[in-house]
Amino acid sequence: MNENSTPVLGNEPKLTVGTRIAYGFGDTACNIVYGMISALLVLFYTDYAGVSVATVGLVMLISRIFDGTSDAIMGVIVSKTKSKWGKARPWILWMSIPYCVSAIALFTVPQTQGSLQFWYIFITYNLTTTVFYTAINVPYGTLSTMMTRSSHERDMLSIFRMSLAPIGRIIAVTFTQPVVKLFGDDQAAWVKAMTMWVILAFIMLMICFVRCKETVHIEAQESKDSKVSLGKSLKALLGNQYFWACLILWTVTCVHGTIVGTALPYYCKYLLHNDTWMYSVLYLGETLTLVVGAMLCPFLLRRFGKRQISLVGAIVAVVAHAAFLLNPGSFTWALVTCIIRALGEAPLTAVVFGMLGDVVEFGQWKTHIRQESLIFAGGAVGFKLGNGITSAIISKLLDAAGYISSSGTSVVQPDSALAMIQNIYIWGPILVWVIAVVVLALYKLDNKYPAIIKELAEREARGEM
Repeated sequence: MNENSTPVLGNEPKLTVGTRIAYGFGDTACNIVYGMISALLVLFYTDYAGVSVATVGLVMLISRIFDGTSDAIMGVIVSKTKSKWGKARPWILWMSIPYCVSAIALFTVPQTQGSLQFWYIFITYNLTTTVFYTAINVPYGTLSTMMTRSSHERDMLSIFRMSLAPIGRIIAVTFTQPVVKLFGDDQAAWVKAMTMWVILAFIMLMICFVRCKETVHIEAQESKDSKVSLGKSLKALLGNQYFWACLILWTVTCVHGTIVGTALPYYCKYLLHNDTWMYSVLYLGETLTLVVGAMLCPFLLRRFGKRQISLVGAIVAVVAHAAFLLNPGSFTWALVTCIIRALGEAPLTAVVFGMLGDVVEFGQWKTHIRQESLIFAGGAVGFKLGNGITSAIISKLLDAAGYISSSGTSVVQPDSALAMIQNIYIWGPILVWVIAVVVLALYKLDNKYPAIIKELAEREARGEM
């Protein structure tokens, strides 16, 4: 039996295409800002603000401690939230403006002594990622499980989310460098570019808030929530084996984006000797392929299920990126292999949030505790820890290899730095997608899900969780 024959609790209606698009706009908006942070912020700090890679790496490494904690706290806050708009939805409204303003502040680094730059970067980076991004993204992810209990409809929300999210990265990553060049190729140009992007992000967040309503209400859960202690909730979460599987898989997709987004600008600039258009073309090629691949997933899901298409795709991603080793100095070959790799990445990227929705139902079946916000918050911890630690490791590796930071001036990098840039870009993605292959090979929830959802329907009919 495949997942589309799974019974739907509550006999819920199909979500409209407009609602799915509005939901996807939420992640488009988040990726406009977070795409800049994960892909281009290190380059901005080192080559435009003149901050050393050691300082950047230290900020990002220390920040992970606070960032991981904030996700767990936000998960608890969402579960306790009561408003006329629901639990998760109001946070999109409340946090949109602070998020956009703090994103602009990231690029107004003062030209002053190193210690003051460190504290400015530390404060603005944490306000944006630790506080405001968390306060939007955890509720936003949770919202999908509060809009519908249909596994198929959650898959469709995940697919629309991941079809539209890359558009945010295209805006932020592909178009930013040409726009920066147009505006003067200095620090002020980055501030102007970011201001443009956050205005667009704010509009999209408001569309998401208006169109996406919370419709899932479980009477047994509402009476039980106040009686479940935090310790018991955490024990249930940590004992959910499929939560750990999805956390790793979500982290893989994000870490891959951070490795490619961070290392590829350096690769194009110093190994392909082009810092104007090559990076934008490669990133655009990969991102558009991800969008097309995600759009094809609904047809593949009907026949093969989430786990099967994700596993085959992960294997394709490993093989395609390994093939880049055949001619690492060719831009044409880099473009071909990154497009094939993106086709492999697309299935897991498209359905991972649908998988997390299934994990919510599995957790309720296993422990009699429903944990929408904690599961998505826990997943976000992995994603942000993975991104931050990856960025910090890349910064430390570049520093150890003797990379020379600059502030708009042309420099000649030592051979050790060039070799490190090449190794990071080539071997990093291969490693993370091998991890995805192993986890997906062990993932069995798709087969168990129909029986689980049937039992939950019977329990809830009796007023039980």
